[in-house]
Amino acid sequence: MSVGRPDRLFAGYAFDLDGTVYLGEALLLGARETVEALRRAGRPVVFLSNNPLRTREEYAEKLSRLGIPTDVYQVINSSHVLMQYLQRTAAEARLLVIGERSVKEELSRGGLRLTEDPRATDIVVACFDRTFDYHKLQQAFDAIRGGARFIATNGDPYCPIPGGGLPDCGAIIAAIEACTGHQVEEVVGKPSAVMAKVLTERLGIPASDTLVVGDRLETDVALARTGGMRSALVLTGATSREMLAQSAASPDYVLPSISEVLPEA
Repeated sequence: MSVGRPDRLFAGYAFDLDGTVYLGEALLLGARETVEALRRAGRPVVFLSNNPLRTREEYAEKLSRLGIPTDVYQVINSSHVLMQYLQRTAAEARLLVIGERSVKEELSRGGLRLTEDPRATDIVVACFDRTFDYHKLQQAFDAIRGGARFIATNGDPYCPIPGGGLPDCGAIIAAIEACTGHQVEEVVGKPSAVMAKVLTERLGIPASDTLVVGDRLETDVALARTGGMRSALVLTGATSREMLAQSAASPDYVLPSISEVLPEA
């Protein structure tokens, strides 16, 4: 682990969004300048998020609006990875989605079948869902106890926002596990091998020369480790220096913010 900026440019970069590039509706210090410099240097950049509350199109629009022009192809979020995973492994499955509009739209556009009937459900999909309630918990309970599989977009316990956080998919997974007695079978977002594979394919460069930049040890740094990539932890989101000191995780670089990603000129 190196406390300080990298001493070289990598062949490609993957940036987390919440807590790394922006917080709420404001870019974090140095985000625009860093991405611009990497693009001028010919380094491909993609943006990663475990948060499925926006579609990839909406993430690209937000980044562009905040000053980082972005194409939808440069965004990878957990619902997109979920769609690709299900298209490959369970294209005919009927899905009970515990999630919001954005996830359901992504899956429907991908030709997957959604249902509201627990008795007709093959797979329960848990997502970050601000509309989660007892009715949805009952639906998941009935479906899983009736034999449905159980997967999820991401395992984050909370999503950082200005002034605090929002309970995330990890909390919903825990509720479903507690009442059904069934553990989630697959979590496709960061730090899974499923997400790492999509990222590597999207960048089109060797994993060993890719730098993953993010604010969470258990997702961003772990994703880099899973996929054989290098990692840079920024201290502008979910992780403090005190938390890092108490963790066994060891990012390759620890940076005050995204502005320290580039090597010294």
